[in-house]
Amino acid sequence: MTRWIVILLALSVGFPALAGDARPFLHGSWQELRRQHQNKPTIVHFWGITCAPCMIEMPHWAKLAEADHNVDLVLIDADPLSETSDADTQTLAKMGLSQTESWRFADDFTERLRYEIDPKWQGELPLTLLIGRDSTVRKVVGSADFVEVQHWLDDQEGMKH
Repeated sequence: MTRWIVILLALSVGFPALAGDARPFLHGSWQELRRQHQNKPTIVHFWGITCAPCMIEMPHWAKLAEADHNVDLVLIDADPLSETSDADTQTLAKMGLSQTESWRFADDFTERLRYEIDPKWQGELPLTLLIGRDSTVRKVVGSADFVEVQHWLDDQEGMKH
């Protein structure tokens, strides 16, 4: 029995997470994410399984992900109830977002995670951060206006060098 456990552990170390698996969002993940997407327009959308407006707007994020925009879309499940289940991964798959970069809050101290992202953020969902090519951040609290998101995308395209 222990031999099989050792074999399974050895195999799991050698393979990356499957596409669609949410990465754990821990202390320091925000800085890592910002470094990875530096100098590239990035939309970071915080959502949750228990957030009804989040579920309503997910198809809009799926359409945006399908479109050929020169922007990174990152989805972060900030719902503390999701940290021990894969309901977020299943939801993203159903919405056609399984190939989108996704993270899941994986720290019991969610206040610290929120503070790293924005010291004024109290946890309200949905929350969208539009991070420009020039690193400016536009914060959208509540459901996003996708016409405004499109205008932001157009502005980012105009900033190309």
